[in-house]
Amino acid sequence: MTVDPATATASASMFVDGAWCAAASGKTFEARNPATGRLIGTLPMGGREDTRRAIAAAVAAGPSWAARSAFDRAAVLERVARVLETRTHELANALTLDQGKPLQAEAYGEVEELIVYFRMAAADATRLEGIMPPSVDARKRVLVYRVPLGVVGVITPWNWPYTMPGEIIAPALAAGNTVVWNPATTTSLCATVLAAAIVEADLPPGVFNLVTGPGPEVGDELAGHPAVAAVGFVGSSATGRRIAGRAIGKELLLEMGGNGPLVILADADLEAAVKATLTACFLNAGQSCTAGEWILVQDRVHDAYLDRLTNAITRETRLGDPFDPVTTMGPLNNERTAAKTERHVAQAVAAGATVVTGGSRSPELGSSLFYQPTVLSGVGAQMEIAREETFGPVAPISRISGVGEALAIVNASGYGLLSAIFTRDLKVGLQFAESVRAGWVNINEGTNYWESHLPFGGRAGSQSGQGRVGGRFLIERLTELKTVVVNLA
Repeated sequence: MTVDPATATASASMFVDGAWCAAASGKTFEARNPATGRLIGTLPMGGREDTRRAIAAAVAAGPSWAARSAFDRAAVLERVARVLETRTHELANALTLDQGKPLQAEAYGEVEELIVYFRMAAADATRLEGIMPPSVDARKRVLVYRVPLGVVGVITPWNWPYTMPGEIIAPALAAGNTVVWNPATTTSLCATVLAAAIVEADLPPGVFNLVTGPGPEVGDELAGHPAVAAVGFVGSSATGRRIAGRAIGKELLLEMGGNGPLVILADADLEAAVKATLTACFLNAGQSCTAGEWILVQDRVHDAYLDRLTNAITRETRLGDPFDPVTTMGPLNNERTAAKTERHVAQAVAAGATVVTGGSRSPELGSSLFYQPTVLSGVGAQMEIAREETFGPVAPISRISGVGEALAIVNASGYGLLSAIFTRDLKVGLQFAESVRAGWVNINEGTNYWESHLPFGGRAGSQSGQGRVGGRFLIERLTELKTVVVNLA
């Protein structure tokens, strides 16, 4: 598989049972650059038959991979990390070409975080410990230790095409599982570049498999196939619920949607809050499950905050060619997301919100997927943009009377992934964190801040999923306890 960013052309294949291959049907689908609309390559249109073949290969490879020592598997993952380092420029260029995020401002950073996931999993693999509880019989010894689950199906989105699969694939392999990965169709081209790096580390055939193709076929087959022991999914709440229905009885990791409420109280450091808002709303053009999709600002500082935010966007945000070093925000990845952003803004304005800045597409920049960094004021709780996940570069702002109102608003949401609050009163911040229904809360930090080794995921019972990624928390979940009793009599 080769990629040539200079001429923006590519050829790619799937990887199944140790070999690059085409789809069984012979069908392909197109990859297009979101910044230009240009065709950048074709990929195999994998289907159920291809997925079943990959699962069969993963099942066959499972026993020997699981039988390796944790230190052997850790050494393989370290090799993957070293290959990723040598391919950093290729990976970053492919990411910008296929996904649209700015090369200098974001793409290299995602590659760096990807490498961290493999290094972290390598270390965590050697720390999986068991216990030796006592038996009621003095002549017996009890061993309880962790064993891999088996085949892990990995279904990942287009917004973070490297780190989202990396945070599941790396710990799955480290724990002794085998993997079948189905990436999003709109970023499958860069997925094949990542797969090539993993393959270069010389994993045994069948341990890692990549099947490109539509989620309703490939992902559905992975979720429902009886030989798949666990499913790791990152994506929308609606798709996650469908996968959960198909994967009944399997170990499930569902990292789904959010609307990242960001609360700014009157005693907040406004300069810090504005800086955090830029990252919360415009990192990856707002295409993040932890994006600041609703900004709740206390009355007394609302106008001052709004002025500072508008000025900061003009001064610091540069929408344009993602390969241009000065660009800080690229295009949206696909038309579906652009249309939803456009619809949410239009509905909010029709319902009484005001566009402070932005508010429309900028096709003159190269494609219809460029959407201006946008600020809306006067956003009401019943507007779609407040209730749903927009996934675009919009900062919807509402006035609040204080922390009590903010807490009521946030807890009324169906989401429960991440929330943030800015206040100089640590007691107020901690009380908010303890009361808000979210799996992660940042105090005096924006919604798009996380650390890869910490447990990350949605609050139980919300639309934001179940389970946790991050360091040892996922690697433990991708194993199960086995109890062995030895009779010494």
